Amino acid sequence: MKKLVITKDDDRLQTLKRLIEKQNRITLILWGLECAESVLRIFESSYPQDKRPCKAIEAAEAWAHGEIKMPTARKAALASHKAASEIAGENLAACAAARTMGHLVGIVHVKTHAMGFVIYALTAFVYANEQRNVDEVIVERINWLFNRLQYWTENSCKVDTNWTSFLIKE
Repeated sequence: MKKLVITKDDDRLQTLKRLIEKQNRITLILWGLECAESVLRIFESSYPQDKRPCKAIEAAEAWAHGEIKMPTARKAALASHKAASEIAGENLAACAAARTMGHLVGIVHVKTHAMGFVIYALTAFVYANEQRNVDEVIVERINWLFNRLQYWTENSCKVDTNWTSFLIKE
């Protein structure tokens, strides 16, 4: 995917970027898992039979809970990126959506993948809404991502679940 609609240095992203940088991975994982569902719909609306991006979401969650190990999660992320590569020339929205899921898995590994998640999600939303003004879609979705992350910043500690040991030690 060579046609990203925004970069991490864009002024419109800086408030969200600062909020991301303050988070632990558990908060970012919960936020990413929630937001991924909206992005996944973009992919699945065009490729309902291809489950690789969905499997990446499942792998991110399973890895975060210690149900699978990194090599298995990595395979799911790479499969989602492969799905993106296979459709790069025909459907930019779905391509970006599939890449978003690869970065979701990456958030479990290192939180710096959260910005990749944001950039690809925004790109997917823009291409999925080509009839709308690009800047309006970007600002609307940045605000949505920011608001959801604020929610998880305040509420991730209330989630009663088992996390893999490396996330708890953070």
